[in-house]
Amino acid sequence: MKEVPIRFFDITESHPNAFLRSTASYKPPQSYHFILRPWNILTDPPNALTTASECPMEVNNAKLKYLCQQPWAQTRTFMATVRCAPRGPAPRTPPPAPASPVPPAIPAQPFVAQRHDDIVKSHIDKRSYRGLVLSNGMKVLLVSDSATDKAAAALDVNVGYLSDPDDLPGLAHFCEHMLFLGTKKYPEENEYNKFLNEHGGSCNASTSSDHTTYYFDVLPAHLPRALDIFAQFFISPLFTETATERELNAVNSEHEKNTSSDVWRLDQLNKSTASPDHPYHKFGTGNRETLQVSPKQRGVDVRQELLLFHRTWYSANIMTLIVLGKGKQIDISSTNKNKVEILFCLHKEAAESLDELESLVAPLFSLVENRGVTAPSWPDHPYPPELCRKRAYCVPVKDVRSLSINFPTPDERKHYKSGPTHYVSHLLGHEGAGSLLAALKARGWCNNLVGGTRTGARGFSFFGVQMDLTEDGVEHVDDIIKLMFQYINMVKDEGPQRWIWEESRDLMAMEFRFKDTQEPRSFVAGYVHSLQEFPMEDVLSAYYLLSEWRPELVERLLERLTPEHVRVGIVAKVFEGKCTETEPWYGTKYLQEDIEPDKIQDWQNAGRCDDLHLPLPNEFIPTKMELEQVEDPAATAGLMPSIIKDSPLMRAWFKQDNEFQLPKAFVTFDFVSPLAYSEPATCGLTAVWVLMLRDSLQQFAYAAELAGLAWIVDNAKSGISITIEGYDDKQHVLLDKIVEKIVHFKADPARFEIMKENHVRAIKNFEAEQPYQHAAYQQALCLSELVWTKGQLLDAAQRMTVEQLEEFARALVRRVHVEGLLYGNFTKERALNMAEMIENKLPKDAVPLLPQQLMLYREVELNEGVSFLREVENGVHKSSCAALYYQCGLRDSLANVVLELLAQVISEPCFNVLRTKVGAPLTSRPPTGEWRSCIGFRVKALE
Repeated sequence: MKEVPIRFFDITESHPNAFLRSTASYKPPQSYHFILRPWNILTDPPNALTTASECPMEVNNAKLKYLCQQPWAQTRTFMATVRCAPRGPAPRTPPPAPASPVPPAIPAQPFVAQRHDDIVKSHIDKRSYRGLVLSNGMKVLLVSDSATDKAAAALDVNVGYLSDPDDLPGLAHFCEHMLFLGTKKYPEENEYNKFLNEHGGSCNASTSSDHTTYYFDVLPAHLPRALDIFAQFFISPLFTETATERELNAVNSEHEKNTSSDVWRLDQLNKSTASPDHPYHKFGTGNRETLQVSPKQRGVDVRQELLLFHRTWYSANIMTLIVLGKGKQIDISSTNKNKVEILFCLHKEAAESLDELESLVAPLFSLVENRGVTAPSWPDHPYPPELCRKRAYCVPVKDVRSLSINFPTPDERKHYKSGPTHYVSHLLGHEGAGSLLAALKARGWCNNLVGGTRTGARGFSFFGVQMDLTEDGVEHVDDIIKLMFQYINMVKDEGPQRWIWEESRDLMAMEFRFKDTQEPRSFVAGYVHSLQEFPMEDVLSAYYLLSEWRPELVERLLERLTPEHVRVGIVAKVFEGKCTETEPWYGTKYLQEDIEPDKIQDWQNAGRCDDLHLPLPNEFIPTKMELEQVEDPAATAGLMPSIIKDSPLMRAWFKQDNEFQLPKAFVTFDFVSPLAYSEPATCGLTAVWVLMLRDSLQQFAYAAELAGLAWIVDNAKSGISITIEGYDDKQHVLLDKIVEKIVHFKADPARFEIMKENHVRAIKNFEAEQPYQHAAYQQALCLSELVWTKGQLLDAAQRMTVEQLEEFARALVRRVHVEGLLYGNFTKERALNMAEMIENKLPKDAVPLLPQQLMLYREVELNEGVSFLREVENGVHKSSCAALYYQCGLRDSLANVVLELLAQVISEPCFNVLRTKVGAPLTSRPPTGEWRSCIGFRVKALE
């Protein structure tokens, strides 16, 4: 017998007898049978998806007929391989039908109104999906994953703080907090957290302008009980008076923590300067004043308002739910099953797992009441025409300099299949040759730029460009804005380019095709919003797959990006004497004024700039996506990489991927040198060198980033490191360029001064970092064998020169050891070529390090029975932090596991006491801490 791969077929309702879709003219003999397997996008022919004709063929295999008739088999894609008899021997008889037929899917249940088995997913996605609309209107996505080690669920309510009562800012956020603290069925305040903690789980929630999202993960065997506890949040929460009083402390502490964060301060400033008649103007977090003091003075019962808010808005018809569970695994090594039976079982079990999830989820969440509410929408923009043409100056907490240029736009999410906002964002945010950023950097005005759409809420959004300015850039804000309008004019004049859209379409489709499997909790929390916004079948693909070229939508968006609609925000310390207004919720100093009419006219007449042009075609798009053949199955099957190169200057490790089966790879090389951290001066030189390397590579490497290659050059105590991950095809090109820059470094004096100033500001700005970050820094000072203080680093950085940097860079690459790891879709030969390429680029007179120069830095051993206390004051923050560290000895596998278990066991009691009862929220659950060669246990709590 021989296998001839000739047919692909799609089982759908319109093809109940499994019509074969032909991609070849081969006609099988009278006697044959089919072997089925999932279609593999990596190994099957690229023309497999094309349909030349449809040929109804008699399928003489009872199992196949039965399979095609099952509801769970709809829209499953398989490859059919015909096994036919060669000339001579008698034809093969198809296997008999099974004695016990495959059990059908569970019958339709009264609480399920609709099922969707047509979810578009990547062809390499091994998870199975089913969409439901429950009889109460709730949209549900079920996910079965036989390989997952955690189950997870997320529920989103399509309402947020824009729906707060006008006189109770923060009520939606407060309601989110309160749902964790007991329900009628599970009245104990910590029942939810306690159960998850005892069964390997975790949870969180968030409130935004028009969404409130709850999510958790747990060991798969305990998903049913976890879901039951979770569902009660939306069926019968208690909102007890005692819990209401205590949880207010947590909400207030959360706000106090954010008051010194520039991100939160600037976000609220944008809201506070919006139209006071628009809900976007509101303060969403809430604090003690808005949720206790003021309501009490007015005789408002906040608990009753919480109950009313929940009864009003927590309605099943504006909720979406995702549940990810563990599917069953089949022992395919069994000799009692033939290949056909195994493959039938695999598909049957995927469907049965979804059936089991449906049986678990649908009855439970159908109990959530449908109150018939409509999710609120705000088609009127919070920045009407009279609030455009405004310029706002703002004083930050940290020494940062930024420029934000925003335009009010409508909500464009309904055009997700054509992506007009993606097209314009791609151009304005481009970092390659001819881009706006390249022109700004050439003038010394800007370090980084981000352009794109930010959704405010349903009905309105903003298109903006945000820039990190240099000192000189603050003095040329009007020129920067004019240059931006010149770029927009160029894009308008050139018109929408189909080739640019198609390049983006292909890159996004490639990303979707080879998308990594997301961790369960982040998956459910991320996609539960998409269930609200997109049709069920597009919930996974909406942000990736473009299918409609609509240039008129691009032109319409560009027409909104005009001086008449602009709002400008400038943030810098130099405006401290200029800003006379105070934002009421965060105390931010600012000044808003009209932009002068002559300046608006100047921008209107900006014309074009010769430095600006559309991007060139992306040369980093991979052209080879095949998987490399496994060369050494025995070595590949092992867990550890092996050394493929060991020389005086380099040691390289390699392992060919045998798990993920993707055309991707991970490469990292450490350039180890004792010079990097030998004194504060060399520590600063290493940091600035890395900043300059990133800066000089930005224009070249941006195309690689767009094509799915993530890269970073970083510094550490040991030296500098290069990391590249993504599609393996052209990693060597990017690696070659990065190493060339390192080995033959030449500093641009003007960019050096900018990078040095950025480094100095970063050291100074540490004073304004969160208290828990200061606690970690103080711990490092106490425990590290060698560590330089911020003061020492600042003093050395201020005296740094460009000549010193170039001399240091030359010295480091001459006294270096390179340690590398290459993992993924490489052959040993390809990996070795990349390693040798690096070694060959090193200076010919490079000197290997001595063995003792490769030792790791050590941790100070704390004497048993002795405790140490270090107190540090910080005048920037209203909140404080207490951090406890227990040193637990040297690291080893057993100690690591035991300590992780200890952290898991005491996490919830610690959280419950400190956060819920004392009101001092933990920044995170008690984690284990790996501190160089030692392990320890840390607890951090805010106050």
